[in-house]
Amino acid sequence: MFMDAISKLPTTNTSMFSSSIKTISSPFCSLSSLCSSSSSSSSFQPRQHILTLRKSISTTNKTRKRDLCIISNSKMEEFHSQSQSSPPSQGAESFFRSVLASMEKVYLSRNPTANAILELVHSTDNAHICYDHFAFRTFGVDGYGITSMAKFFLDFGYSPRDELRFPAKKLKALWFAPPTNAHASSGSGVDGPFPRIFISELLVDEMSPRAQEIIKKYTKVSSSGCKHAALASALGSLTWEKPLYSDFQELARESEYAAWTLVNGYALNHATISTHRLNTHLKNIKSLNHFIEENGFKLNTEGGVLKDGLLLQSSTVADSTTFQFADGITEHVPRSYIEFAERLVLPQYQSIPKLEIKEFHRREGFEVGNADKIFESTSKEQLTRKTG
Repeated sequence: MFMDAISKLPTTNTSMFSSSIKTISSPFCSLSSLCSSSSSSSSFQPRQHILTLRKSISTTNKTRKRDLCIISNSKMEEFHSQSQSSPPSQGAESFFRSVLASMEKVYLSRNPTANAILELVHSTDNAHICYDHFAFRTFGVDGYGITSMAKFFLDFGYSPRDELRFPAKKLKALWFAPPTNAHASSGSGVDGPFPRIFISELLVDEMSPRAQEIIKKYTKVSSSGCKHAALASALGSLTWEKPLYSDFQELARESEYAAWTLVNGYALNHATISTHRLNTHLKNIKSLNHFIEENGFKLNTEGGVLKDGLLLQSSTVADSTTFQFADGITEHVPRSYIEFAERLVLPQYQSIPKLEIKEFHRREGFEVGNADKIFESTSKEQLTRKTG
């Protein structure tokens, strides 16, 4: 469990980012104390870990059908073996929320765009902001892949769902659904309904021999760091040594995803606002996009600003901050971004009155094509793109 990690984490294997970044004051930062005493109004029950492909998946999107794969039985058994067998107590739920809050606090402190947009939407909509999902990136080697981060969420009642493949990027991803009754919470941010969890991994064995050598150099020296993925995310720490700038550059030439993961580790890659849960005209994602651009923020244009389907998505371009590498070189590196998602009502529920629509009436899961373009939010092309 997570608390065991706190006592066992080797101090020599955990590197804090060198630059001291001031935490930005925000109504959301107030939710982010590791010792949060927030309590839940509902019991916290784990779902049975059954992977199902949603019937709502479009049968007309040929690319998506090729890339969406059901997890193998052996992988499912692995997740079953890690799952929490008994319902966590109310106290355990409070602890879980405090860990999410710490992950969020690190994320907001490094990403002023995300912080500013959350404040802007909150002040305009004057409503609770719900997170659709949190996303993490990992290296699929030496135990540092999806499973390393997933274990924490499985322990608290999450269940594995669909696997998505991105052959061109040499990536795969798996998303996890929150406990069945977690949506009962009426709070905001990390004190609201539990977010879905989207974890991706780089298929390291498909990379060039040189890229594999660089990545393994850091994962191997990290020793058992992969056992403490959630702790590293909550602390904003790497589980391996600070990398050399030359290694970062070399990886970036082959895979910007790999370079991002090398300097950010298990840090929250992005949080996503659930737009359809807002109260004003901003619940329409097109209106929200226009509002965000009007306020001077840059959106990811890969494949168009709005990524469509029954799951409508858009995202900002990642922030960048200075990072001091092991060889003393200080350079800007990409950090994280904020995403927006509007889940449309499924065709079979179109006749239900709007006020009676619930979350389960809407598109569940993720769109491979959309996710592929959202990954580009941390790309050099998007970061250096001029607006206007």
